[in-house]
Parts: sequence; C-alpha cells; structure tokens
Amino acid sequence: MSNEELAYDFSPMIKVYKDGRVERLRGTDIVPPSTDPKTGVQSKDVVISQEPAISARLYIPKSTTATTTKSASQTKLPLLIYFHGGGFCIRSSSSPTHHNYLNALVSEANVVAVSVDYRLVPEHPLPAAYDDSWAALKWVASHSDGNGSEDWINRFADFQRVFFAGNSAGANITHNMAVKLGCEGLVGVKLIGIVLVHPYFWGTEPVGEELTTPAAAREYMAGVWRFACPSTSGSDDPLINPGKDPKLGKLGCEKVLVCVAEKDVLKDRGWHYSETLKKSGWNGAVEVIEAAGKGHSFHLEDPTCDNAVAMEKKIVAFLN
Repeated sequence: MSNEELAYDFSPMIKVYKDGRVERLRGTDIVPPSTDPKTGVQSKDVVISQEPAISARLYIPKSTTATTTKSASQTKLPLLIYFHGGGFCIRSSSSPTHHNYLNALVSEANVVAVSVDYRLVPEHPLPAAYDDSWAALKWVASHSDGNGSEDWINRFADFQRVFFAGNSAGANITHNMAVKLGCEGLVGVKLIGIVLVHPYFWGTEPVGEELTTPAAAREYMAGVWRFACPSTSGSDDPLINPGKDPKLGKLGCEKVLVCVAEKDVLKDRGWHYSETLKKSGWNGAVEVIEAAGKGHSFHLEDPTCDNAVAMEKKIVAFLN
C-alpha cells in the first residue's frame, strides 16, 4: 500500500490517508490572544480541562477596562459563548478569522465572550466536540456566583443574559447545547438566545431547493457527518437533523436568529430549521435573515462587505 492512498478526502478541509496520517488543508494558522489595537478588546487563553484537553479564549470589551476603578456593582455585560466552525475537523479558537470576528463583535455589541476550543475530528470523533462544549458551559456556569476561577467572567458577565453562537459546525454545536440545556438545565445560567450562522444541518430527504443541489455536494455534506460521527445512524441522526429530534421543542432559549447565505448549499437547512422549530411546541421567536449572492461563511472571509456588516448589526441588536 502506498502511503498516498486516501481513506477520506474532504478537500478543501482535510484529507486522511489509509496509514492514519491526517492532512489539514486549511485552518491550521493561529494568532495569540492580544489587546486588539483597533477595538481595544482584550483576550486571553484559559485551560478548562487538562484531560480531555479543552481550552477557551476569553474576550472583554474596552468598556470594562475603562471602568475597572469603579465599584464591583458596575454594570455587567451580556455573556456570549461562541463555538467555531470548520466541519468539526479544522480551525480553533486561535484561528485568525474567528479571532478577528470576535474582536469586532465583542466591541460592537459590548459583550463578554468565551470562544470554546473543543477537540477535533478525526483524532477525537463526535461526540467529543459536544462533550467538550458542554464541559466548557459547565465551567462557565461555575462563575455564576462570582466565585469562579476566571476574574474576567466573575466581574463582567451577566448570567441572566447569556447567548450561544456559532457558524457552520459551530452552529450545529450551538443548537445541540441549547437543546441539552433545555432538557437538563445549567445552574446559574439564563440562556436568552442563540445565533446560528450558516448552520450545518442535513437530512436524507431534500428540503427547499436541495433537489437541484448537485449529487456530489449532497454526498459531501452527508459524508462529512459520517466522517465526524462514525457511530451515527446517518443524516437523520437528531444531532445533524433537528427535525428528527423529539426534544426540539425543549430548546432552552427564548429567541433564535438564523443567518443563511443565498449561495450556500446549507441555506435551505437554515430555513427548514426555522419552520420545524415553529411546529415543535417551542414557544420562542425565531427569525431568519438571508444574505443575497453570498456563499458559506462569507462573513469570515470578507468581514467588511455590506452583507457581513448588515449581519453583524443584526447580531449586535439580537445580543442587546
């Protein structure tokens, strides 16, 4: 067997060879935490768990440092917990695209953010990312009485105004964490809303315009899921197809914002999620916004384009 034989090829994300080698084709570049010169947002990395290895990057806006001399009764800020995308297999909380995105969002929305670094596929197949994300949420919740290990969260985060957000696979995690919270609760945390940007959901039955989606693109979406979650029953697993989840109506928040992009193969899944949620018995409010002429994760590649700015404004309003 030549060591160039492929077991999986999910270009442009990742290739896995039959000898076990993993080649990440993108999303491996990282940037350190910093004080962002443009926005004044400060960030730092924290270890949540050594084994398994879970960490997070914390962000606080400039407004917090301007008020550090005030008493402890200073106004607390909404808390955003963010789950990065990358097909469950690439990128991290240190990726430049996500770091820059959160610097801008934290500044504009004036929120505290925790960007979760979960373990990646294929070294750590799902449900590892879900387990890590829930562990990270429990760690964040341990600060709700003001006595957690991280001073920034103790001092600045309002646990009555908590939001989850993520893009692509991170939006999938966001949704699944909100369902888990709705079913199990999370002491000290009031989840107000979730933001799903270009969410990675799928299903065996085509929805919307998916009948016209090329077979190769459909197979790619189904294949990435099987690769990420080898124990899955397939594309109608409730983790990837919320319409098949009897617990959907227990979604643990009051409002949902779904952002889709017209040229994204996942667009119809975002719309379908909204329709399904409305019929599930969940009694919150869901809104979908669509970016015309744009593709998957366009806001990370081109954060200053009109559509990305409009989407950010919408998310800022949602968080406030």
